[in-house]
Amino acid sequence: MTDPTIGSLRVNGATLHYEVRGHGPLLLLIPGGTGGAASFDDIADDLAAEYTVATYDPRGMSRSTLDDSEAEQSVGEHADDAFRMLELLSPGEPARVFGASSGAIAALHLLTAHPERVERVVAHEPPAVMVLPDAADHRELIVRVQETFRRQGLMPAMAVLAAGLKKDGDTTEPKAEIELPPQAAARAEQTMANLPYFVGRIVPSFMSYTPDMNRLGALSDQLVLVGGQDSRGELAYRPAALLAERLGMELLHFPGGHIGLTTHPAQFGELLRKALRV
Repeated sequence: MTDPTIGSLRVNGATLHYEVRGHGPLLLLIPGGTGGAASFDDIADDLAAEYTVATYDPRGMSRSTLDDSEAEQSVGEHADDAFRMLELLSPGEPARVFGASSGAIAALHLLTAHPERVERVVAHEPPAVMVLPDAADHRELIVRVQETFRRQGLMPAMAVLAAGLKKDGDTTEPKAEIELPPQAAARAEQTMANLPYFVGRIVPSFMSYTPDMNRLGALSDQLVLVGGQDSRGELAYRPAALLAERLGMELLHFPGGHIGLTTHPAQFGELLRKALRV
C-alpha cells in the first residue's frame, strides 16, 4: 500500500484529518457509518492510478477532532466540510465524489449546494429514509434508538438500530459475523471507538435528512445512485431505489450489501471506477 500524503484542514468547529494519493483529477471519497479515511484503504491505491484520491475522517470521527465534543451534527455542515476539501485540493476544477451510507447523504447535499464543484457524485445506499412512504415509522425508529442509547447504553441501541435496518418481514436472528479481510478486521477497534458518536450524533441527524428532490432532478446527469446486490429490500437500500425511480435513472448494483466496500473491495473498486467515468 502506498503511503499517502497526510494533512489537516481547519473548518468551522473542527479540524479534519485527510490523506491524498495518486495523480490526475480529484476524487473525494466520503466515508459512512463509523468509518474514516482508513475505510477506503482497500481501494484507494487502485483508484490512485487514475485519480488524485482524497480521503478523510469526518468531523468527530477518528483523527478529525471537534472543538466542542457535544456539538450537534448536521448534514449541511458535513457537506460543507467536503466542499472545503474540494476547495483546498481542486480549486476551480470540478471533482468526482463518492459517498457511502451517511457519506452518501453528505455527497447528495454537496451536489445540491455546490453543483459547479462536482463533476459526478456516486452515492452508495444513502439512508435518506425520510423520502420513503413509511417515513413516520422510521422517525419512530430514530427516537427509539436515541432513547435506548440514553437509558441502556450503546449496544442495546445498536441492537434496536440493526433490527430496524432489516428487510421488511425478516425476523431472523443476525447472521454469524462475516469474515473480513485482514485490513478491515484491524480497523475494528477504531470502528468501536467511533460508535457512541455515530449512534448519538450521526444517526439522528442523517436519518432525519430529506434531500431536495427538485434540485436533484435538475442535477440528475451529475448523479449515479448505487445499491448493494445483497441488500435489496433492506432499509438503507430502499431510499436509493426510490430516488432512482423518482429521478428516472438506473440504480446500479455493486457487490455485497451495505458494507460491500469492506467485504468485496476488489469488485467494488472496479465498478466504482466505471461509475465515475463521465
